[in-house]
Amino acid sequence: MNDSSRDVLGAVERYYTAKLMAHGPSAPGVDWNDEASQRTRFEQLARVISAPEPFSVNDLGCGYGALFAFLTERFADFAYSGVDISEAMIRAAVSRFGADSRSRFSVGAACPEPADYTVASGIFNVRLQTDQSRWQQHALEVLDRMSEASRRGFAFNCLTAYSDPGKTRPDLFYADPCALFDHCKRRHARNVALLHDYGLYEFTLIVRKDA
Repeated sequence: MNDSSRDVLGAVERYYTAKLMAHGPSAPGVDWNDEASQRTRFEQLARVISAPEPFSVNDLGCGYGALFAFLTERFADFAYSGVDISEAMIRAAVSRFGADSRSRFSVGAACPEPADYTVASGIFNVRLQTDQSRWQQHALEVLDRMSEASRRGFAFNCLTAYSDPGKTRPDLFYADPCALFDHCKRRHARNVALLHDYGLYEFTLIVRKDA
């Protein structure tokens, strides 16, 4: 983590570690309402995976490793690398899934090496006291790093700027899905899908490099 990232993410790391301490390795422990909505997010993100097995995947902001468990239900032959800024999250992930030879977990703010795919769920949501424009710039820098770490494609989700008035929080980041679609299509790949139809106040972007 460079100095700029450390300044932005230090409070976020403490926020998520506190959630884990309060709720344990569960959906509320990574600040989601419930397991059902967490699984819905995974279903959208997993749509980026189009290659036959075996494949490799980076999970940026992996938390306690719930996406790894989800992927094991669908695929047999894949390599998974989970990375998170919270040491407590990584300890929980290793405790749950570290014995599986397909998994590897590390502490950090960037993927340690390239993979076929990179996914990120919820890492842009909690900005706390960080200025909106600075957080948006941080998000775009992270997307650059995700793209660099992805051979075939990457996927991420964000809270949507189309959220109902009165149901937003000042410490969260609500992104413009059209602006991010345009950014990813112009900067990262010709083949980009915007998913905004799965019943949550958010969207998922699928960026494919292999079509």
